[in-house]
Amino acid sequence: MKKQFAVFGLGRFGGSLVKEFYELGIEVLAIDNNDEKIQQYSPFATHAVKANAIDESILKQLGVRNVDHAFVSFGDDIEASILTSLILIEMGVPQVWAKAQNDYHHKVLEKIGVHKIIHPERDMAKRISHHIISEKMIDYIELSKEYSLVELIATNKLNNKKIQELNIPKKYGCNIVGIQRGEEICVSPTGDETIEKGDVLLLIGKNKDLIDFEEYGM
Repeated sequence: MKKQFAVFGLGRFGGSLVKEFYELGIEVLAIDNNDEKIQQYSPFATHAVKANAIDESILKQLGVRNVDHAFVSFGDDIEASILTSLILIEMGVPQVWAKAQNDYHHKVLEKIGVHKIIHPERDMAKRISHHIISEKMIDYIELSKEYSLVELIATNKLNNKKIQELNIPKKYGCNIVGIQRGEEICVSPTGDETIEKGDVLLLIGKNKDLIDFEEYGM
């Protein structure tokens, strides 16, 4: 069965989520208490409903307890964000992700048991800053405070080298989990896989280890 998704709050971030789900062919329930937002995003949502998200009886009527993944993305209404997240958790929604406005908001969401807390502006700033300061880095995704996933362009130093001879895990503490060459993608490459200059390497590891590999291993 396909997973069911719900997005609460159709601001810039929530609305973008709904559009992305639409592009991916994923069914999504969109909820907001603003008529204009409902009208704007109804073409992209499976169902777009004007509703008060902090009214548990309304959410039950909408069948929200049956969704697999809910995203809470209200603008500056921190109270609505917290209450909606709490209701969803108490209703037993398996995954509740919420957008945080600030560190205080983050702490409260964490306390009530939100499964993942998102800081879109801060996360995007990190990705942009990492990309700008590195000529080798294509993308950067923070997995936790210590670990990240990065895409690096293989330099001439790695050209025609087998993964096993580079001994990256022992030297740097990170691992190559994928290699993209043109349209071809090799997932979980073996030690016999040869790297070519220009390959896109997908690496996972501690932030400091990834930085060391980028600086000294490439």
